[in-house]
Amino acid sequence: MTDAVTHPPLVFSGMQPTNTLHLGNYLGALKNLVKLQERMPCIYCVVDMHALTVENDAKTLAQATREVTAAYIAAGVDPARSILFNQSQVAAHAELAWVFNCVARIGWLNRMTQFKDKAGKNRENASVGLFVYPDLMAADILAYRATHVPVGEDQKQHLELSRDIAQKFNNDFGAPDFFPLPEPVIMGPGMRVMSLRDGSKKMSKSDESEFSRINLTDDADAIAQKIRKARTDSNPLPESKEGLAGRPEAENLINIYAALADHTVETVVQEYAGAQFSVFKNALADLAVAKLTPIAKEMRALLSDPAEIDRILKSGAGRAAAIAAPVMTEVRRLVGFVG
Repeated sequence: MTDAVTHPPLVFSGMQPTNTLHLGNYLGALKNLVKLQERMPCIYCVVDMHALTVENDAKTLAQATREVTAAYIAAGVDPARSILFNQSQVAAHAELAWVFNCVARIGWLNRMTQFKDKAGKNRENASVGLFVYPDLMAADILAYRATHVPVGEDQKQHLELSRDIAQKFNNDFGAPDFFPLPEPVIMGPGMRVMSLRDGSKKMSKSDESEFSRINLTDDADAIAQKIRKARTDSNPLPESKEGLAGRPEAENLINIYAALADHTVETVVQEYAGAQFSVFKNALADLAVAKLTPIAKEMRALLSDPAEIDRILKSGAGRAAAIAAPVMTEVRRLVGFVG
């Protein structure tokens, strides 16, 4: 029997809480998560337990959790239709993560490139949580027996590990179909948004320059100003997509326009072929303001009422816990826990 027959389609996606969500988060993740609601049932999680693997204080984490929740909703995630909650409210994540710590092998985790990147030269002082982060990610997914996971380039290896853990658990405990082997969700060409000041670097909240990124809470004036000040070269826009080679700043702005307008890059290049960047930037600024300011306005409204955000998260956590409860009951039976 195949996984598709045994396990009904279900999407799980988690986003780590951060205080500065930007255009890259929207085009690279949120925009696609909204579309996924049309295709299958979705569980969306603010993964605040994962956030403890980096330095955090309690006040900052709580605020960041609410901000990501507001961004989900403002972007178009419907908390009545999809389940939206924060990870720490559902104990199944931590309990299953411990079981998976005992299923996964150290050799598997040693191969995780993201740990090597984040720990850097200070590996011996990195937290154990950072090392076993992929086991918790597997628990996030498999506590709900989710079948599909939208992942970026940096998380593909972790999803492969989740599949390995699911397979080993099923084999070790004589339950061949218990956990599905989750599949990556392919949403079309990956959207990698680069810095507005340097087309060779990814847009990042850690960049010192505010003009390197468009924050999802920026107002219309800030959005337009940042686009008009974005770095470009002195040449006009090319006649074809191939003409973008070696022009990272030009390529980045055209990619952003195409993603916001739901057009292909080829279509945008054809429309503005030969135009000066001053003309194109004005068009991009107008488009970005039209698409992003409603999101910013809704985020600010939601964040002005933290009690309502907390209510939404608590309601979502109750729905999530109800799905995870029978899964965890069977996990406990399979591994031999009593009671």
